Amino acid sequence: MDYQTITYTADEGLAVIALNRPEVMNALNRQLRLDLIDGIARAGREARALVLTGTGRAFCSGQDLSDPAVQGDLDFEGVLNGEYVPLLTAIYDCPIPTIAAVNGAAAGAGANLALAADVVIATESAVFVQAFSRIGLIPDAGGTWWLPRQVGMARAMGACLFADPVPARQAADWGMIYEAVPDAEFETRWRDRAARLAQGPTAAYRATKQALRAAPSNTLADQLALEARLQGQCGRTGDFREGVSAFLEKRKPRYTGA
Repeated sequence: MDYQTITYTADEGLAVIALNRPEVMNALNRQLRLDLIDGIARAGREARALVLTGTGRAFCSGQDLSDPAVQGDLDFEGVLNGEYVPLLTAIYDCPIPTIAAVNGAAAGAGANLALAADVVIATESAVFVQAFSRIGLIPDAGGTWWLPRQVGMARAMGACLFADPVPARQAADWGMIYEAVPDAEFETRWRDRAARLAQGPTAAYRATKQALRAAPSNTLADQLALEARLQGQCGRTGDFREGVSAFLEKRKPRYTGA
């Protein structure tokens, strides 16, 4: 399938989707949101890991304010519910591990698009900006949900009220992202990380995501019961049997995702 606003490649279990509107720093318009939703669903069917990144000098600058749709009285509630919610849900609920490889500025909804991924790896020159207050809006695209959970209320509040850029290294120190990588090493790093996930035990990764996300709202008893149930499922997979065999035979496992 040909896309208007993204590039999509898949090889050896790894799908890579690049936001491809570099002339506007990959700002989000309706077509880009629709292409992303379709591409992410496709990756969930075809691949065992997914990377989201950007072309050009930015990851994503947020909502495209030059889009005619935002001139005048925009139905923000309708756009968020109709287009952003399906997009963010597609990333968050993707059945395979997801990495946001943040190659440059991630601002507004673009920052929160990245935070929806399982793992965020950023180049050290990247910045994250909750830019909404600069134009009289509140953080959306999940920012008010992810940020307090990742960095705590004090840092989340300051980042949102002041709209100060948070450099990638600081974002890593705060726990907002997984790691910040020197620019010269960035692509090699995220490709190595992504390949590792694409070759790993897919069912175990899916169950890990489920367990970790349930933990904040579960009691200890509920979480222990969930762990037992999910571990029971993993213990019946071919990947578990292969992992044990590889360990006993002192070789690298050859997982199939089954």
